[in-house]
Amino acid sequence: MTFTSLCQTRRTTLRQLAWGGLALSATPAFSQTGKAGVAAAGATVVQIADMSASQIDVSKDFLVGSRAAWQDLNARGGLRGKPVRHLVLEVDGSPKALRGVADALKAMPECVAAVGTVGDKTAGQLAAILRREIPELPHVAPWLHNPGDGSDNTFGIFATRQEQVAYAIKSLAVMGVQHVGAVYASPVEMALYREDMDRAAAELQLKLHTYSPSTSLDKLAGTLNAQSPRILIFLGGTPELAQFAQGIEKQAAQRYLVAMSDVNVVALQQLGISRFSPVISTQSVPPVNSNLPLVRAYREVMGRLYDEPPTAQSLAGFISARYCAEVLQGMEGNITRNSAMLAFSKRNAVDLAGLRLNPDTRKRTSVLVTQSMLGADGKIVG
Repeated sequence: MTFTSLCQTRRTTLRQLAWGGLALSATPAFSQTGKAGVAAAGATVVQIADMSASQIDVSKDFLVGSRAAWQDLNARGGLRGKPVRHLVLEVDGSPKALRGVADALKAMPECVAAVGTVGDKTAGQLAAILRREIPELPHVAPWLHNPGDGSDNTFGIFATRQEQVAYAIKSLAVMGVQHVGAVYASPVEMALYREDMDRAAAELQLKLHTYSPSTSLDKLAGTLNAQSPRILIFLGGTPELAQFAQGIEKQAAQRYLVAMSDVNVVALQQLGISRFSPVISTQSVPPVNSNLPLVRAYREVMGRLYDEPPTAQSLAGFISARYCAEVLQGMEGNITRNSAMLAFSKRNAVDLAGLRLNPDTRKRTSVLVTQSMLGADGKIVG
């Protein structure tokens, strides 16, 4: 089946998606043509990306990394000699948009997995919908910081928010820090993450000061004083952290900001940060300058296919796609939705070119979390 004929068969679905406020792009990078001139049919995977203003800096890079991985795979022959059709649904994160996604997936029996859903809030909402309505469809390697108890059809491979917070606080405790602040970008983040933050601080006997904005984040930064902690753990996204850092700039008092993986350091670098507030970035992937074979492959593919700087988020998208392909490649028999679900349900640990991934959150004793620093001079270290 050619790309043109694939689009024609999906014409009704495309109209429905457009009416629902969704944009669908389907651009397979490789087409394997048989003797009759028709592309050989391969597995279809669907990726949902939240392109709303609060998520786009993470989603855009994650999506680029995913596309690079699938295009590279197809250029090397795809899965079992057939190209993978990678379909992307771009949404605005609204309930109406996610309702449209669910309806589209129900109308696509050829889709064997929903892969690499991004960002975190959309991934969590979609996971709940798929659990209720399409439990036979594997939800693979989403950018999801709370993947649940590992008993449903969501297969998370990245560090959870709790694991990120625990790592960040432990690293501060090792440095002898006794007082830290927790800054929540909004009441939503506070409701989601405060329990994890309080627990991690209590376990390491750190005194924790909590901050949440009543008006704006730059004004919240203005309320800090000489007795406020010098090190602040920030729970929120890139635009929110930039706004908070601007408020610190007005204070002319040095603080260290510890960010979680929803902060895109390259985007933050472009926005500019306070000269008084270096940012320590906590990420659930290896450093992008790592010598790990998988990361070297990522840099090579990204350099060949896209004119984009390497980021933790695009590396995460690359890893998400590669993990999915690895499991599908190792299956026995035909690749169908049901057989894919059986394969992912085993939740076997996978060694992906030097990076060990464990989708079974109930059994893993360690998880990859790394940190790098964006200095006040705008340079990234680590």
